[in-house]
Amino acid sequence: MRCLRAVSSQAAVLVLFCVCASAQQSNALAKARQQLEDYRKSKMSTWMNDFAELGRYHDANAVLTAPATGENRIVFMGDSITDGWPLPEYFPGKPYVNRGISGQTTPQMLIRFRPDVIDLKPKVVVVLAGTNDIAGNTGPMTVEQVEANYASMAELAKANNIRVVFSSVIPINNYTPRAEPFFLTRSPEQILALNAWLKAYCAANGHVYLDYFGAMVDEKGMLKRDLAEDGLHPNKAGYILMAPLADAAIQQAMTAK
Repeated sequence: MRCLRAVSSQAAVLVLFCVCASAQQSNALAKARQQLEDYRKSKMSTWMNDFAELGRYHDANAVLTAPATGENRIVFMGDSITDGWPLPEYFPGKPYVNRGISGQTTPQMLIRFRPDVIDLKPKVVVVLAGTNDIAGNTGPMTVEQVEANYASMAELAKANNIRVVFSSVIPINNYTPRAEPFFLTRSPEQILALNAWLKAYCAANGHVYLDYFGAMVDEKGMLKRDLAEDGLHPNKAGYILMAPLADAAIQQAMTAK
């Protein structure tokens, strides 16, 4: 009887633990979703007037002269990961132009692809996107819809003699409290699916696939802890790792036949 009571007590504790853990997970997910909804509301006025935020780089584009003879201009198109990357610090002396905008999704990038990429006449465009589409920053999207936006950007670039580098979506983690909201709104399975498509699309269409994911993922399938403070946005160590990978991909695109 004592053994049965002990087992019963242990089972009750286990059930209580599972119930508490489930409640905590539900609360965390609700908080993450509310954070996303708050972000959307904060951007509503901007999106109503300029959905793609074409105004962000309008003046900078207007004063940027055409590339000099022999200049290999490169445009980095992306979201906050690109926006927060001080390119002159990591690529000194190189004509690399940053056209990242924090929070953006591929439909927004597609709209601004002409003024922020094509009209700047680069040799190569490096696109890093997708994570905010998966999160639903501008509303729910399927992986197939994201893929279609990538394909449209690639077709526009090709029609204008611009080489294409598609970067993988970088991994995420939930190793810190700051990371949890980002982690809960970004499906690791969808990240893997989108990266698999990007790699296959690049191989089938003569573009370059830039595999940040493989270099930044740990043994648990998560973003290495020392590469970001919030589980999503690279810190200095993250950008130091990414820079030579980007440079190698650009050189590959430049020399491809």
